[in-house]
Amino acid sequence: MHCALASIRWSIDFIMAMLDMLIPEFDKALRAVFASAPTRRRMPGADLPEAELSTEEKRHVAALMRINHCGEICAQALYQGQAMASLDPAVRRELDHAAREETEHLNWTETRIAELGGRKSLLNPLWYGGSLAIGVIAGKCGDAWSLGFLAETERQVEGHLEGHKARLPAQDRKSWEILEQMKQDETRHADTAAGYGARELPPPVKAAMKLSSRVMTRLSYWI
Repeated sequence: MHCALASIRWSIDFIMAMLDMLIPEFDKALRAVFASAPTRRRMPGADLPEAELSTEEKRHVAALMRINHCGEICAQALYQGQAMASLDPAVRRELDHAAREETEHLNWTETRIAELGGRKSLLNPLWYGGSLAIGVIAGKCGDAWSLGFLAETERQVEGHLEGHKARLPAQDRKSWEILEQMKQDETRHADTAAGYGARELPPPVKAAMKLSSRVMTRLSYWI
């Protein structure tokens, strides 16, 4: 009888401990996908005048910003999953710091989408759930591989941002400033991950990441 009670008490304590860990993570997910993101830094280009854009140009730029907003949703989930799986407090702190900056990116892209009369992607919950799972898997592979995944993700995002800057209407400096600051932040995140001992990912993994990113960007442009 005593053993049974002890076993029940242990099970209850375990469940409560798991709930204590999961509730904040669930709260992070809800905030990232559905709430307005906070920012400590002022949005880049906020002081610039709004450019004269045609209806089609506004639609195009809003779609590009929607893609970048989706990318930041994915980044939030990836960092969250990797931090949950990491055993190194220093790595978890760096992941949390990067996630906070990515939250600012969420705010900037969301604000710019609204200014252009656009909308966020309807697929954001799907992107978040898939990216969270990938982040946990990457984290379970060990911190060196997890950081390697982070670094490669940031490098690929950096390339996307540079490409989007080139696709903006020349007169839209407000959007250009946002993407440029985001690019600088992503570069710093990749360099920091490398400094913590990130491993270089195998070419097939990089190729798979690029393919999945291409699918996400094409769907997010329209949906």
